[in-house]
Amino acid sequence: MKTRKINKLLVANRGEIAIRVMRTAKEMGIKTVAVFSDVDRLSPHTKYADEAYHIGESPSSKSYLVIDKIIEVAKLANVDAIHPGYGFLSENAGFAKRVSNEGIIFIGPSPQAIEVMGSKLAAKEAVSKYDIPLVPGTEEAVTDVNKAIEVAKTIGFPILIKASAGGGGKGMRIVEKESELEEQMQRAISEAESAFGDGSVFIEKYITSPKHIEVQVIADKHGNYVHLFERECSIQRRHQKVIEEAPSPVVDEGMRKKIGESAIMVAKACSYQNAGTVEFIVDNKLNYYFLEMNTRLQVEHPVTEMITGVDLVKEQIHIAEGKKLSFSQDDLVIRNHAIEVRVYAEDPKNDFLPDIGTLKTYKKPDGNGVRVDDGYEQGMEIPIFYDPMISKLIAYGKDRNEAIAKLIRAIDEYEITGVSTTLEFCKFVLGHNSFIDGSFDTNFVNQFFTPEKLDEMDSDDEDIKKMLAASLSAYLYENKIGLSSTNATLVKAKQKSSKWKSRAR
Repeated sequence: MKTRKINKLLVANRGEIAIRVMRTAKEMGIKTVAVFSDVDRLSPHTKYADEAYHIGESPSSKSYLVIDKIIEVAKLANVDAIHPGYGFLSENAGFAKRVSNEGIIFIGPSPQAIEVMGSKLAAKEAVSKYDIPLVPGTEEAVTDVNKAIEVAKTIGFPILIKASAGGGGKGMRIVEKESELEEQMQRAISEAESAFGDGSVFIEKYITSPKHIEVQVIADKHGNYVHLFERECSIQRRHQKVIEEAPSPVVDEGMRKKIGESAIMVAKACSYQNAGTVEFIVDNKLNYYFLEMNTRLQVEHPVTEMITGVDLVKEQIHIAEGKKLSFSQDDLVIRNHAIEVRVYAEDPKNDFLPDIGTLKTYKKPDGNGVRVDDGYEQGMEIPIFYDPMISKLIAYGKDRNEAIAKLIRAIDEYEITGVSTTLEFCKFVLGHNSFIDGSFDTNFVNQFFTPEKLDEMDSDDEDIKKMLAASLSAYLYENKIGLSSTNATLVKAKQKSSKWKSRAR
């Protein structure tokens, strides 16, 4: 197979992911091109690129989602390739096809793979030919309520109604009993039509205490497939992830091998090329079931990079050029532990609603084992037009306990004023017993979190600080262990203090 060198790359995205892709491109000697809307004219990603082009008004429907404008800039700038990042057009099969038809390299999978895995029903049909566990449910769209009731009775309540074309929790409804089914089904169909232009829904058995575990896969154009282990993504709000880590605290080597092999089979089911993520739902007995495949780079890809030493964007570019993977499955080993928290401009005390405003103070943490991927600077406004994620804060340690400790320290050092953020919430999670022992699932927020929990953290005073410090010191002395030690340190300190309080900006 002939290779084609990429010398100039357009990133069809904004913010932290645009900068993330451009950094690797620059390390590879590749020129970078940014696109920007009105509100992003002075954004960091615009200034970081070698060239930048205006593509329209601030709403994404008039800029980042307009295929013709992206293609026009690509031709004007004479680029060799386009990287879509995530979100926006990254999983749009029509965009991938248009890019290829214009003679430009699309850094991602084929349009066919995107199309198959973009429909949950089509994806289930594709993987059903392989020995991959599937959640019991319908194999086709359901529009008739009586048919839905019949299916629900067969697999048993509770059930989950899901949009076939959906994602991010849209078009999804949990139904506990038959009397609720008709209303919830109509709501799911309506929401799916509004969000995706496709009202197709299907039914699955609802796993009541699920963990969300995904596997990073990557494949080249020469038939080589590998997985880069799993990520634990069960801390969520509104069915969207907030904290991710690698590896999962509940996956042992046997399960890791099996779920990794299943993920590769999913990729092979659609002749996948480039980087992608296979998502699984896992029940309380650690049985796993295929959920969906995301045909792009994931938000949480840094934790995989940190435990494997692989630059996923670099591999994406090499694969797009026609090169073979630079490593095999046997070359990959898990190196320690990494955890990522998504720093959203949201108010956890107000149902995690977006909190738009100006970053009056914005000072990032740093130090050993800390990484920040962001696309904002002090003084910038968080625009209402896009996802409210400010940054991704990642910590890396020799084990999970050290990664937690580093991340808590980094959260304390992260200074953001002017908008509410999820930092306090994330610190609350990191100090919670169910997170520390790994028993948490996707119901964590409903089970353990209330706004009052953060009020308790906010009311911190010197007496509590001294008590906590004394508890930690005494425990460390008694057990002759170092500061980088264990979950037991955190748990013991919490037990000796009447309240677990901390300062979070």
